[in-house]
Amino acid sequence: MSSQDNLLIRKATFNDAGAIALLGRITFTETFGDLFRDKQDLLSYYNRTFSVEKIRNGIQKANNIFWIALKEELPVGYAKLKLNADTPLIKTDLVCQLQKIYVLRDFLGHKIGFKLQEEVLSDATNRGFNEIYLSVLASNDRAINFYNNNDFSKIGEHDFQIGKENFEFIWMSRALNS
Repeated sequence: MSSQDNLLIRKATFNDAGAIALLGRITFTETFGDLFRDKQDLLSYYNRTFSVEKIRNGIQKANNIFWIALKEELPVGYAKLKLNADTPLIKTDLVCQLQKIYVLRDFLGHKIGFKLQEEVLSDATNRGFNEIYLSVLASNDRAINFYNNNDFSKIGEHDFQIGKENFEFIWMSRALNS
C-alpha cells in the first residue's frame, strides 16, 4: 500500500468491485470508445467484462490481484495482475501478466499509472516472478511510450476482436528480479 499527495493505492477487496467495474467502463470508453462504430458492441463488451459480478469473481480468484487508486478518497484508477500466466512468447518460468492498468483521463498527469505500476511490479518481484508481460493497443502511443520508459520491450503482436471491430495489439514484457 502506498500513500502520498492525498493518493492511496491499496489492494482491492470484494467491496471494491462496484468501483472497479465503473472505473473499467469509464476508462475503457475514454481509451477505446471512439474506435467503435457500433456502440452496442461496446455495451456488450462492458456487460461481459466489467459487470460487478465478474469483477467480484475476479477479485476472489487466487491467481488475480487487483489494486485500486483513490485520490482524496475517490476511485481514480485500478490495476490487475494475473499470477502464473505462462505464455509461449516467454521462454522462462514464473511469469505473470499485467492484465489491466487504467486511470481516469482527468488524472493522467498525476503519475497515478506509474504508482500503480510500481505496486504491481513490487508485488510480482516479491512473489519471485521472473518476468511480467502485457498487451497494449498498437495505436496507443502514450501507453507504449509509458511502458518503453519503464523497461518493457516488444515481444510480439496479436489481434483482438470485440464485436465487429478488430484491434491490433503489441505484447510487451520486462524482466523482474534482476
